[in-house]
Amino acid sequence: MADVSEYEYDLLVIGAGSGGVRAARMAAATGAKVAIAEDRYLGGTCVNVGCVPKKLYSYAAHFHDSFDDAAGFGWQLSGPARFDWATLRDNKISEIKRLNGIYQRMLEGAGVTLFNARARLADAHTVTLSGEHGDISVTARKILLATGGWPWVPDFPGSEYALNSNQIFDLDTFPKRFLALGGGYIAVEFSSIFNGLGSETHLIYRGELFLKGFDQQVREFTRAEMERKGVNLHFNTNIERIEPSQGAYTVHLTNGDVLEVDVVLAATGRKANIRDLGLEALGLGLDDAGKIPVNERFETALPSVLALGDLTAGPELTPVALAEAMQLVDVHFADTAPKPLDYTTIPTAVFCHPNIGTVGLSEEAAREKFANIRVYSTDFRAMKHTLSGSQERTLMKLIVDDASDVVVGAHMVGDDAGEIIQGIAIAVRAGLTKQDFDRTVGIHPTGAEEFVTLRTLTRT
Repeated sequence: MADVSEYEYDLLVIGAGSGGVRAARMAAATGAKVAIAEDRYLGGTCVNVGCVPKKLYSYAAHFHDSFDDAAGFGWQLSGPARFDWATLRDNKISEIKRLNGIYQRMLEGAGVTLFNARARLADAHTVTLSGEHGDISVTARKILLATGGWPWVPDFPGSEYALNSNQIFDLDTFPKRFLALGGGYIAVEFSSIFNGLGSETHLIYRGELFLKGFDQQVREFTRAEMERKGVNLHFNTNIERIEPSQGAYTVHLTNGDVLEVDVVLAATGRKANIRDLGLEALGLGLDDAGKIPVNERFETALPSVLALGDLTAGPELTPVALAEAMQLVDVHFADTAPKPLDYTTIPTAVFCHPNIGTVGLSEEAAREKFANIRVYSTDFRAMKHTLSGSQERTLMKLIVDDASDVVVGAHMVGDDAGEIIQGIAIAVRAGLTKQDFDRTVGIHPTGAEEFVTLRTLTRT
């Protein structure tokens, strides 16, 4: 480690999101002198306007189905269930404030200096901090960029009336009619959420089918289940223009359709959050995907300037940023040489209704990689829904490399898919075979046991 007197800090982190906070804490634990700068809120996108509040809203939306299902199990409600948006919204705000406090206490407990300021690169070892007490300069041996992503809204007539995913959580009033533009995680999840909470919901996507890059069977199954639950899906079309109309909005689509809605969410992607970060002055550019290029050591073109998380190439997922932070600290502050992260077996979930959980290769990707594969799948109505009268179905799927018998992909659409796939991800990451799955005794009666009792060879 360099002489501390040469620089004020060993590590200065810009951005107190999941990756930045983890890197700061773990680096400090090695004895490094660490500071972190944040001008907005502790915890970053995930805690404040991302996965945490989204999952809370998803839980709220699931109650709609639960109340409907309860009658088949003998429960009699005194009257129709009534949803109060303000209660959910305000309780969410209180929970986020609690989490912000936890993040601050974690940093303080680790001995990390927190600057509530806007940070800008001045040179390879200097950052200018702009806060309530004016501008100051701070030097560090290493500077870590961890500012994450920021929602992007395309430009079209009336696009200024569309909200982005940062703004959708705190609406003053609940929209009776809701429209989401986009085909990724956020659009699909919020379409399910607002549909479940009681909105007439529309999803608009310019492509043939949402969730590009996911397994095709998963995509098609999810489409059918979302339509079954009442989400209005509009594919192969886009928004032409939005016009305000008596406190609501008239949305004209490129296919000629016209929709009247109360809220439009533009869930059209996120871009690297580099505004006023000072990259240009240091000659740090972006790649063709709009990301900051880094090597396996997370170093940019300037070795003293590091970057991780959504700023760089790779899955834009909180656990990925956390894993990268641990890797970065091992490389730069623990003097170890860990193996590079394996990005091919990262599990993920989409909290639409029903949930999607997936790990490893899609069937399409497996066919491109391996000479021969075996596909096992099942589509069934879960026991939970037999008495309720619900027609919701579950899909489970395993993809196997025929030559080695290794399970290279696992996919699920159904209740608690994310919870179940987390365990399956360990098996896929470990390279277990279909025979290993078959020899594992299931837990009965559960939906999860289908993954170890699955014998139906769908296709090769």
